[in-house]
Amino acid sequence: MLPEAADAAGFPDDRLRLVFTCCHPALAAEARIALTLRFVCGLATPEVARALLVTETTMQARLTRAKKKIVATGIPYRVPSPDELPERLASVLDVVHLVYTSGYTAAAGNALTRPELAERGIALARMLRQLLPDEGEVSGLLALLLLSDARRAARVDASGALVLLEDQDRGLWNQEQIAEGQALVEAALRRPAAGAARSFGRYGLMAAIAALHDEAPSWEATDWPQILALYDLLLERWPSPVVALNRAVALSFTAGPRVALAAVDELADVPALASYPYLAATRADLLRRLGETDAAAEAYQEALLLTANDVEAAFLAARLREVSSS
Repeated sequence: MLPEAADAAGFPDDRLRLVFTCCHPALAAEARIALTLRFVCGLATPEVARALLVTETTMQARLTRAKKKIVATGIPYRVPSPDELPERLASVLDVVHLVYTSGYTAAAGNALTRPELAERGIALARMLRQLLPDEGEVSGLLALLLLSDARRAARVDASGALVLLEDQDRGLWNQEQIAEGQALVEAALRRPAAGAARSFGRYGLMAAIAALHDEAPSWEATDWPQILALYDLLLERWPSPVVALNRAVALSFTAGPRVALAAVDELADVPALASYPYLAATRADLLRRLGETDAAAEAYQEALLLTANDVEAAFLAARLREVSSS
């Protein structure tokens, strides 16, 4: 339910007001998200392209077409009224999530993260929940960001090198963020997502998966069967190739890397993943675990060609040397 006071003065921050204003339903969903990320949230065009899994050329053309449509059709630039917020909410949620993920792992550069972007995403999610406290997916989004961000201090070692989730020092995880995220997950799963047939939405499910990772006292204690079951529900709710890839990782810890490799190979021809480095990196890791070192080396080389983040590239190069010397 939307609060009665959700008018222009009811927005807790000008940035959130601008996000809602730019997510105009007259534009295609991809266009409104791209425009908002680029011109309101300040992401560069290559970052927006990476976030939306398209080439930079495609993204530039999409932005140009969207700007021309705004001019040609006279789409008004004004703050939406309270009854206009629901039709914009899905795009706003996606914008805030993509701002955070662009900071969670930087598209390029010599640092794994861009903390200022991650913190901006969390701040926007908090404002969004202040504006719409009874929306389950808003609670789910904030939970997801907090549960993910809780691991920030453990994601790199003292030298700045990447540390995988399985090797992280869980004593460095932010327990206050985890506790807040867990409470929000419960709120998200209690309230129906707008337009959803089930009592949970996409962000609530992703937050529940993150909560299971954060609740596990060790990597070995991770509840992979439940995580896989949640990915199955998420894939049904949101048939995304990235979700399918993440599901394959969970599958590898329940049915084994061979079964997971078959699932990953089914995604090889999906256009959205053509330049997605994590597809090749996931395939490389599964092959490494299977002892197929030559094929793993080829996959690591492919992942390296697609990776612009120096920290991730250093990790992949180390794994490439490892399998090449086996």
